[in-house]
Amino acid sequence: MEGEGIDMSTVLSVNKRETGHRSTLTQLRKGGAIPAVIYGYKLDSTPISISAKEFRQFVQKNGRNGVIPVELDGERVNVVVSEVQKCTLKDEVNHVDFLAINMTEELEVDVAVTLIGESVGVSEGGILMQPNLEVKIKVKPTDIPETLEIDITKLAIGESIMVADIRNQVDFDIVNEDDHILATIMAPTVSAEDEEVEESVEA
Repeated sequence: MEGEGIDMSTVLSVNKRETGHRSTLTQLRKGGAIPAVIYGYKLDSTPISISAKEFRQFVQKNGRNGVIPVELDGERVNVVVSEVQKCTLKDEVNHVDFLAINMTEELEVDVAVTLIGESVGVSEGGILMQPNLEVKIKVKPTDIPETLEIDITKLAIGESIMVADIRNQVDFDIVNEDDHILATIMAPTVSAEDEEVEESVEA
């Protein structure tokens, strides 16, 4: 769903903030705000704060890689989320890095890999492994997919799907090397107890 679902008419509210005071950050978070920073295209690094509720709504609607319009000093700036820091205990967002972008230029982003289908190898007892959960792609901001879906239906035991296998099947450039493994089916492991049973049967 490249470019779908991005509402460029709604703007995320941001406020400039002072840095260097831990108590200020605590106050922000208690008030339902998230400390953040915005940098990138035509911008110096600028500390800001955003509404936690608004940010959550933007991500739910446009996806983790969606373009977010913000207004900074009276000017509209298009940004993408570069990094999110979370509190592992509460699963709350502690800080967000926004990257200001040029909408006409390609940029490099990490996109999640989603495996779809029931593989032949798994149905035969194999174990599905996903060594890399993301790929890095180069694409225009409006064409960033939320996820890269890979069909593993025909994947048999001992086989793998690598970037080389899908590079020509997508509409964007994949930055990773050809041998970047996305999915593999391992042979089922045989325990020592099973081996003893097999040996006794053979005897």
